[in-house]
Amino acid sequence: MGVSGSGKSTVAGMLAGALKWDLQEGDDLHPASNVAKMASGHPLTDEDRWPWLETIAEWIRAHTRSGEPGIVTCSALKRSYRDVLAKGSEGKVVFVHLAGTRNQISDRLNVRMDHFMPSTLLDTQITTLEPIEPDEQSIVVDVGPPPAEIAARIIAELERKLDE
Repeated sequence: MGVSGSGKSTVAGMLAGALKWDLQEGDDLHPASNVAKMASGHPLTDEDRWPWLETIAEWIRAHTRSGEPGIVTCSALKRSYRDVLAKGSEGKVVFVHLAGTRNQISDRLNVRMDHFMPSTLLDTQITTLEPIEPDEQSIVVDVGPPPAEIAARIIAELERKLDE
């Protein structure tokens, strides 16, 4: 989870490859209307997000029911969004928040060429972002190091959580 440009897709791909887990790019589950809205520079409303979040939550629940581990990328900016995503997962969802400064993320967005989300929406995402709360299963990772280092840290943290 994290704002656009935090490295969710890059790190998730590395994690999925290293762990041999299923990977779902959350952006691919957006309805076309959401993509068009964001591409035109308009932030999504909660009403825009709820159906998308439910689609992601169903992917998570299907994997939980089948016992198949997986990784899904999603901004999950608000606690209420994360609650929807974790509902019915039997406590098996761990949110990995890729956190960085506005400048770090802005620099990444300004050089990114292959995404519908314009850098002009970064401030609305930062404003919307609600920090992880102590009762949420989570790992918070700084986006400063190289992606491979971030992925290795996440794997180590996941292994530690599994041993608890």
